[in-house]
Amino acid sequence: MNVLERYDFERINGTLPDMRREALPGLVRLIDLVGTFSTVIYTDLAETDVEQAIEEQIAFFQQRGHDFEWKVFAHDRPRDMVKRLRARGFDIDDSEAIMALEVESAPARLFEPTPAVRQIRDPAEAPERIRWEMNNTPEQVSVYVAEVDGTPVSHGWVRFPLRSAFASLWDGATDPLYRGRGLYSQLVAKRVQEARQRGYPYVTVDAGAMSRPILERRGFEVLTFATACTRAAST
Repeated sequence: MNVLERYDFERINGTLPDMRREALPGLVRLIDLVGTFSTVIYTDLAETDVEQAIEEQIAFFQQRGHDFEWKVFAHDRPRDMVKRLRARGFDIDDSEAIMALEVESAPARLFEPTPAVRQIRDPAEAPERIRWEMNNTPEQVSVYVAEVDGTPVSHGWVRFPLRSAFASLWDGATDPLYRGRGLYSQLVAKRVQEARQRGYPYVTVDAGAMSRPILERRGFEVLTFATACTRAAST
């Protein structure tokens, strides 16, 4: 099993502590248990079934009052899924590269000191969307900030799913006034270091156009691409 096959196996079969996984013919969805933002994470639909499946998911999430994301991977079926969802009124984000790093072969620069980075222990300091996990499954998430003169100007977190080969990096946003100082790179390095300490073979990240070249220089490789297509419950 290569890295993409292993990634897909976990994408199709895994979940998060605050989600309920539901496998249906041709797709897998994750139902948000603590909020109102759910996800369709995997699609494998025949041409004759696509439009009905879209209708069913729209109705399902509207009934529950959930906004939802249909995360379309480039190698899922059908290949024109993004086009179909756009036609149904979904908001389409820019495509992101799904990137992976094999930790044991990572460049030495990722294990250098990260003096600007501090781990957040108090959920009140963290972005609101990650607080539930910090409070309820603290062993599966770590949140970091990068500081300049004691002021947090960049942040990101890393998830450590149970029984998984992949630690995953999230966010990593930096205040535009402080870009170009290597803060994002230090945040990446700190989280990779923790993944190695915990024994995770791989680290993944969904990378936008700005992050991708930085990550490639640090040993991350593109597995595939994914596009987030979102629809509000009120639409």
